[in-house]
Amino acid sequence: MKDDTVKLPLAAEADATERPLSIAIVAMGGQGGGVLTGWIVDLAERQGWIAQSTSVPGVAQRTGATIYYVEMMKPGEDGRKPVLAQMPTPGDVDVVIAAEYMEAGRSILRGIVTPERTTLIASNHRALSTIEKMAPGEGIADSSAVSEAIGVVAKRQIVFDMNRMAVENGSVISSALFGSLAASGALPFAPEDYRLVINTSGKGVAASLRAFDAAFARTEAGETGDGERAGDLAPPSPPAPPATLPDARANALLQRLRSDLPKPTRHMAFLGLRKVVSFQDAAYGGEYLDILRDIAAQDLDAGGAANGFRFTETAAKYLANAMAYDDVIRVADLKTRAARRARIAEDMNLGKGQILSTTEFMHPRLEELASTMPAGLARWLHGKPRLYAWLDRRIDRGRRVHTYSLRGFLLLYVMAGLKPLRRRSLRHKDEVEHRTAWLAEATQALSHNYDLAVSILSVRRLIKGYSDTHDRAHSKFDRVMQTIRTISHRDDAAQWADRLLRSALKDGKGDDLDGTIQTIRSFTEEIQGPT
Repeated sequence: MKDDTVKLPLAAEADATERPLSIAIVAMGGQGGGVLTGWIVDLAERQGWIAQSTSVPGVAQRTGATIYYVEMMKPGEDGRKPVLAQMPTPGDVDVVIAAEYMEAGRSILRGIVTPERTTLIASNHRALSTIEKMAPGEGIADSSAVSEAIGVVAKRQIVFDMNRMAVENGSVISSALFGSLAASGALPFAPEDYRLVINTSGKGVAASLRAFDAAFARTEAGETGDGERAGDLAPPSPPAPPATLPDARANALLQRLRSDLPKPTRHMAFLGLRKVVSFQDAAYGGEYLDILRDIAAQDLDAGGAANGFRFTETAAKYLANAMAYDDVIRVADLKTRAARRARIAEDMNLGKGQILSTTEFMHPRLEELASTMPAGLARWLHGKPRLYAWLDRRIDRGRRVHTYSLRGFLLLYVMAGLKPLRRRSLRHKDEVEHRTAWLAEATQALSHNYDLAVSILSVRRLIKGYSDTHDRAHSKFDRVMQTIRTISHRDDAAQWADRLLRSALKDGKGDDLDGTIQTIRSFTEEIQGPT
């Protein structure tokens, strides 16, 4: 049978290489990510391109960054409009813009930065995440891994501190990022096209243009990529101790510091003295030096000179932390200082004529309030459980205090003014007893294991905060110290003590600490045998 089917010629396929330009922007609240996205879309549409933007917001300003995604493409010759994607696809993104250094790292982990295609534009400043701030110990993520990865996974990298550049020009980082994008040549538009977009935006035009031009010039000059990355910056050397303290009445203590303490310990001791005097007064600073002088004498007898007086230097640091504990008086003092207001105003880029208002979310317990009372009165109150429970129920734990309103400021200011009464309070008595027992345990270990004694001093790192945070910290401290006592006779006790401390600092729940304690119990019980 003859086939009479007519075969029509296939329609010409579109060029397989024709694709939109894609840009992913990762920014946090307040960094102008939405503004930058709008500028890029406006830039493309002014040149007759079709552009589309989408965004997926993070959980909060620093618990999760918002991902903005832009695709743009010229319309077809026959007027057909392209179909554009709504989310970045790994291996298919032309430009990634990160408004913070660790967000650049997260973009790499997502796979949207690739060596075949992607230009990475990133600011190498750090804005600490909520998780980093909540960590019991040093929770700041290591940015060196990001520095190493950028040089491998990006086709081209433009990395410098764009946040500082924006602040210096009175703008926000989005303006500097836009300027760096213009200078990169990643998009087929002229620099004047970028400036026109800013000029027609209507808000903060002059400051935005200054930041744009500064970043444009910096990028064109080639001071990017390997030239300056956060992980490559050399750590600043510690400043030399000045000859005076902010509290002039405490300056006489500096001569005692120089005469009573070994030279390797004086810088740390100066920092500790300054903290203690700021916390209370010059007399309290004298008490700090008295304790430290006795510690230095014991350190010398235990061979401290051969060990660089590490025991005294470590004690200088953690004794100051122990003496400058967090109570409601200190919290109120810190929240009402002019320096705090100035710092917040700078972080918020507060403009001339703008009003700053801050709200403190207070969750007081009777425990914190009673601890500021004279020790005798507070103990009497603790001895009246029914009265104590009734008063505890009456406290408003959801209080919001507007720090810079007259009423809110005076409330905290009066609380901060209780500083002269602090050394008579129950909290102070408890803190003195706790630090005395801690130092006694460390100096006892000094006679037979120098490294273990230093490690015991370092366990004080666990104690911080107030209210529930302070209670959890004390619980961890007690568990670590109790475990150290069971292995203090071992030659490797210091190593295990350091491991316990690292485990306790690693996370808030304490799962790692539980595992380390179980490991120690396994070999101590094996040696002791069944009971």
